[in-house]
Amino acid sequence: MESMEVTGCEACSHEPDAVGTRKSHHSDKLKANLVTRLNRIEGQVRGIKGMIEKDTYCDDVLNQISAIQSALSGVGKLLLEGHMKSCVTERLQEGDKEVIDELLITIQKLMK
Repeated sequence: MESMEVTGCEACSHEPDAVGTRKSHHSDKLKANLVTRLNRIEGQVRGIKGMIEKDTYCDDVLNQISAIQSALSGVGKLLLEGHMKSCVTERLQEGDKEVIDELLITIQKLMK
């Protein structure tokens, strides 16, 4: 996994927007990295669809599925890193201890 330095609250923001939902604010560098990774994953998924349509040997398809799962995990880790270094830290400094429970739930979901 490629680590990127995230400072301030550029990975995400816990400030609600006009309708009360929190928004993310990614740096241009982080956003470009995430979009590139997701585009690659999207292409891999299309490739698997083609493999299924062409009756490719199951083991080969399963190996590609494993690669996609690993790539998605990398995207999740990168986002989690930025979230912890910025938003979680900021909210803790503001005295918001609820962020810990939120973070634990998120980590549990990522570990499934």
